[in-house]
Amino acid sequence: MYFSLVPNISYDEKPITYPFSESDFVTAKNFFRRYKVNDDVFSNVVLFEKYAIVDGERPDQVAKKAYGDQFYDWVILLVNNMVNSQYDWPMTNGQIYKVLEKEYDNPYGTIHHYETYEIGPYKEGLTVDETFYNGTHKMNIDGAVQTKNGNEVCRPVTIAEWFSKENEKKREIYLLKPEYLQSFVNDFRRQNLYKKSDSYVNQQLKKSG
Repeated sequence: MYFSLVPNISYDEKPITYPFSESDFVTAKNFFRRYKVNDDVFSNVVLFEKYAIVDGERPDQVAKKAYGDQFYDWVILLVNNMVNSQYDWPMTNGQIYKVLEKEYDNPYGTIHHYETYEIGPYKEGLTVDETFYNGTHKMNIDGAVQTKNGNEVCRPVTIAEWFSKENEKKREIYLLKPEYLQSFVNDFRRQNLYKKSDSYVNQQLKKSG
């Protein structure tokens, strides 16, 4: 369904003869034409609802669950501005394990960064460095100035923990409510129609080069 709505572009592959003939042009889908949902649209709670992707769930499965049709998976990806589902969609636990084992020597023991606890003036989860972790820090706690060691203020976060946490962030997505689905598809179709220009052939095709 998605590919039928994406316009075509006819480009010259390589000059064979001059002047160029139709045979010198190749027609392909114009994936450089990018459709992006404005971030502020998510503040409109009427249009969207939050959804948590479960481990192993694919875009087509979410589309089937939300809209009754797995071929609306592209709507879910576009709504969440996901360019490449291989990287933007959360990995399964098994995939995470394989990536960590392949790309890192000791992901479960190597420290990626340090994060603060909620203590004194510090909020939980602030990223700090090793110098901060190894130092001492004076702070006001409940009206009394205290000196704390770095390991009382923050903790080390391993590569594996950081990687898994970043992956978990990807599980929270927005779903367009079913009653607005057709309007979204129609708008996507309209925005993918070419306007008249020097390269214009028709609403679904233009030439480049």
